[in-house]
Amino acid sequence: MLRLIEYIAQGLVDSPDAVQVEEGRSDRYFTAYHLTVAPEDIGKVIGRQGRVAKSIRNVLRAAAGRQGRHVALEVHEQSTEPTADA
Repeated sequence: MLRLIEYIAQGLVDSPDAVQVEEGRSDRYFTAYHLTVAPEDIGKVIGRQGRVAKSIRNVLRAAAGRQGRHVALEVHEQSTEPTADA
């Protein structure tokens, strides 16, 4: 599922190297995924009124349904703030 999300997102954005997908909360029947993209690409992944993000979620829901699972997708932009370690 991670590779599917990454493949779809990389096809939509201008900076495919900045796409990161992480698995969040997971249990027997549910998995949450976190998609992170560059700040300038966030609008391309979300789309007008969230239509692109909704379409991605529909594809994921169909793929997960074949496995008897439920999924959730959260879209985030990369933070450009310097870390506290610097």
